[in-house]
Amino acid sequence: MKYTQYAYLIAAGFLFFDAYSKMNSGTDTPYLSLILGMGAVAMFFFRRKFAKKYDPKNNNQ
Repeated sequence: MKYTQYAYLIAAGFLFFDAYSKMNSGTDTPYLSLILGMGAVAMFFFRRKFAKKYDPKNNNQ
């Protein structure tokens, strides 16, 4: 479960590359790929925050 958050970074890298290639081709609009890429980066940080929150080693409560 700890390593699944990095799948979002891999997906974001692919989506940003897809958006970049669409911008250079000039035939498609890259907006959907950019939005999904930003969402994937946001999900990475969201999952990382909650993984640290529920980590038993850091739970001092």
